[in-house]
Amino acid sequence: MTRKTVRIAMNGVTGRMGYRQHLVRSILAIREQGGLDLGDGTVLWPEPILVGRREHALRALAERHGIEHVSTDLDAVLADPSVDIYFDAQVTSARQEALTKAIAAGKHLYTEKPTATGLDGALELARLADAAGIKHGVVQDKLFLPGLLKLKRLVDGGFFGRILSVRGEFGYWVFEGDWQEAQRPSWNYRAEDGGGIVVDMFPHWEYVLHELFGRVRSVQAIATTHITQRWDEQDKPYDATADDAAYGIFELDGGAVAQINSSWAVRVNRDELVEFQVDGTEGSAVAGLRNCRVQHRGTTPKPVWNPDIPATYSFRDQWQEVPDNEEFDNGFKAQWELFLRHVYADAPYRWDLLAGARGVQLAELGLKSSAEGRRFDVPEITL
Repeated sequence: MTRKTVRIAMNGVTGRMGYRQHLVRSILAIREQGGLDLGDGTVLWPEPILVGRREHALRALAERHGIEHVSTDLDAVLADPSVDIYFDAQVTSARQEALTKAIAAGKHLYTEKPTATGLDGALELARLADAAGIKHGVVQDKLFLPGLLKLKRLVDGGFFGRILSVRGEFGYWVFEGDWQEAQRPSWNYRAEDGGGIVVDMFPHWEYVLHELFGRVRSVQAIATTHITQRWDEQDKPYDATADDAAYGIFELDGGAVAQINSSWAVRVNRDELVEFQVDGTEGSAVAGLRNCRVQHRGTTPKPVWNPDIPATYSFRDQWQEVPDNEEFDNGFKAQWELFLRHVYADAPYRWDLLAGARGVQLAELGLKSSAEGRRFDVPEITL
């Protein structure tokens, strides 16, 4: 076996997602398993370089996990020819500039979404990356959730017949920060800092709908700010200027209609923090983060509406659990491994900056729909 060291500049890993999912559960997890075996006698050994603005926070992470290199100078890191890949998990408002610099430096790119604050910027990144001849990928982690992998298995196997509708519920109560600490950073609730649930979640819904059920053809949405005052990390009150809830209707290729509610101001009364119900002519399924339940046409009960008689049975008990049938790895790690294989073994990979731009487009049109009270077509985008 030949071990090849892959130096990865990781920008934004002091944030919750960048640290937990990308650094610890992906890159460090790959190291803990002995590297990534490409199957040709080569094992990739990722070596992270932690990049950010707060040197003390970077050094604390490096000491905790035995990481050798940290830097607050992104330009210097990008100028280093030994750095192969640039990864970005910064706040959205800082991402396009950093990605543009990485492209100019000839680095392969892997980035969180949204890739830019607007469609024009997202498309420009895709054009620049293609022109530079680098390889690029965008995190689309929910495709790798066990529940959605099971759901895709059902779709691919023709379980549903003709798919009629998709209903999604996502969200939980994010504490305001006054009497209990908020679970999300304060910038998420300031539009001027790139916050908002539409720009955060609509890119997710775009790739989930696109990959599993069909391209989004139109969008109609209402975005609102339910909680107008919150408290930041210094316990200071601030005005929440970004939307914290969005209610969207999406028409898909093939005629199916998707309805997805996204909210950081909802208390959870479902089995998982996100659930999708898919109804088709031959059967239905409900999928969450890990689990998936089905009800086939042949086993569908015949409910009768009678509000005067108490229900003597549980509707949930009438569904059948879909088995795992395989072991599921962490979704972020699984996608990191696919991207690394794409860069170093030329394995196929389709979740690139153009795919990321589709998510930005849907978020942009969703906000426009809410502002103008109209439904908008979603045109196909190309380079």
